[in-house]
Amino acid sequence: MKIAAIVQARMGSTRLPGKVMKKIHNYTIIEIIINRLAQSSLLNEIIVATSDDSRNDLLENHIKDLGYLCERGSENDVLSRFYDIANKHSIDVIVRITGDCPFIDSSIVDRVISNFLDGNNEYVSNVNPPSYPDGLDVEVFSFDSLEKANKQSTDFFEREHVTPFIKKNNPKKYNILYKDDLSNMRWTIDEREDFEVIKNVFDHFNPNILFHWSKILKLSIDKPEIFSPNQNLLRNETEHMGKGQKLYQHSKKIIPGGNMLLSKRPEMFLPDQWPAYFSKSKGCEVWDLDQNKYIDMSFMGIGTNILGYGHPEVDEAVLQTVHAGNMSTLNCPEEVHLIDKLIDMHPWADMGRLARTGGEANAVAIRIARAASRRDKVAVCGYHGWHDWYLSANLGSNKSLDGHLLPGLDPNGVPRDLKGTVFPFKYNDFTGLEKLILKENIGVIKMEVVRNAGPEDNFLQKIREICSEKNIVLVFDECTSGFRETFGGLHKKYDVQPDIAIFGKALGNGYAITAIIGRAEVMESAQTSFISSTFWTERIGPTAAIKTLDIMEKTKSWDLITKTGSKIRDRWALLGKKYSLDMELFGLDSLSGFSFNSQNALSYKTLITQEMLKKGYLAGTSIYSCTAHTDEIINSYFAELEPIFLTIAECEDGKNISKLLDGPECHSGFKRLN
Repeated sequence: MKIAAIVQARMGSTRLPGKVMKKIHNYTIIEIIINRLAQSSLLNEIIVATSDDSRNDLLENHIKDLGYLCERGSENDVLSRFYDIANKHSIDVIVRITGDCPFIDSSIVDRVISNFLDGNNEYVSNVNPPSYPDGLDVEVFSFDSLEKANKQSTDFFEREHVTPFIKKNNPKKYNILYKDDLSNMRWTIDEREDFEVIKNVFDHFNPNILFHWSKILKLSIDKPEIFSPNQNLLRNETEHMGKGQKLYQHSKKIIPGGNMLLSKRPEMFLPDQWPAYFSKSKGCEVWDLDQNKYIDMSFMGIGTNILGYGHPEVDEAVLQTVHAGNMSTLNCPEEVHLIDKLIDMHPWADMGRLARTGGEANAVAIRIARAASRRDKVAVCGYHGWHDWYLSANLGSNKSLDGHLLPGLDPNGVPRDLKGTVFPFKYNDFTGLEKLILKENIGVIKMEVVRNAGPEDNFLQKIREICSEKNIVLVFDECTSGFRETFGGLHKKYDVQPDIAIFGKALGNGYAITAIIGRAEVMESAQTSFISSTFWTERIGPTAAIKTLDIMEKTKSWDLITKTGSKIRDRWALLGKKYSLDMELFGLDSLSGFSFNSQNALSYKTLITQEMLKKGYLAGTSIYSCTAHTDEIINSYFAELEPIFLTIAECEDGKNISKLLDGPECHSGFKRLN
């Protein structure tokens, strides 16, 4: 009978990448694990099992240099990886060890193996339930049970974690318990804090790396400070989470705020449950890190993908650019072709500049507009990014932008000298804007054409007239609204021409590109200032935009998504009426949302996201429509949504909503003055 330990290890750990190759003194973590396992009197062989990912090349070479076998297989189907290794090497009894257990102890390994050999079991471990410290985990099972699991299991979780199927479907199993429950002790290595503890322990016993686990236990009593760095991390505290939430927990320790975009933080959707990260996307489908597939009935990349994710023609154009070269000392011709195309679409414009993000484009536009007007003061309506010029409106005590931003987003770091340079005004309040212009000598008006409600009483025309009369530069921020109702800026619908218009988000169908176009006499002012950036000259963004515009024009995508959004709005309204819910609809047809007029509105939004996620949808109370949202998808979405509306109606009649939530409420989202 051949008994072998298969050590599951890889370089691509989400929370502590490359942990198995991290060094303590002159040993790598994986080398320590192997050396400690080699003290076993019952193991015939030790094999490291890693994946085909190229990041593991270094690991494989290291294992071979140590004189041990390293086999490779599927990254996610670890069950098949184990089976292939056991079958290839004719292993009768498999001892599963993970690469995050540098304190693994041969005495415990031999005890679990002995129990397996002495009994009539197919699976024996010390982790179901655990009583040993986390990091001394051992699982032993027969080849027959592994083969059965490999043949019969179709569940992704079971195939990724090797033994769940065996444990669930095999009555012949046994668990070894220690005399005391030490399961709250964390001796594994999954986080930076864990590595600090592991290193502290090996430093204490240096140069010995083969000390018995009981000595670590005694050390934890004698010198508890050695183990303090990871005391806030409890055993299996994230076991209920998927890979995305686990990675997000780690990201918050190394990235301020946890990610790069406030609107994509999991707390904005479903705290502690939102999958957080994606592995791939196509059409309106998104796969998370656990390979669960969802239909995106939510933000579609925060409005970046009108044509759906991964449009084949756009991607092919980008791939050709990648092969031809994305950067050089010379300029890319596509930047000229793109600006030509945007000017053709907007005959009032004569010139343009390109950037890559909406915040950048807004800052560029403000710089140009101020230079052209030769006045500093700006009146704003809507949301225009994170840069100093915009957040300076909140430097005063009246918190002018509180209607735009989440509570608590203070303008810390914005120079106090910018106070009194930016002044918000309310949409459709022309009288208020007129007073502001006269009082503050406004030189620039910066606004979204429409956000939640359309213009009333010729609001936009009146703004155009007063800007012409007072020599004020009018800037329309169409980063969000562009291409959603017209082929170009939404201002075309209202027949109002700005001096500058800004486009972003959907312009490149997921690739980073923004554009600032305007009248020549205004845009030429860019030459009187310094506006320049290396990566504004890369080639992928303009290439993607040119192809995206071609497809939009050919398919009339703005009509398609407007009709789709209109259908969705109508059906939301019908559901609200059917269940007597007090609801409000807002936004463009293709960028629609609804809200409940209830003190429990945020809880209801959380409930919708929670329950729809269970059904395979990324959904909340708003949606950016795209051309991949077919009638079939919309019908299936509403079939799952309607029972939740019924539950909300029951809550309005007295049912306790808090008992229906599996976690905290989501955070409130952006609010707009218009």
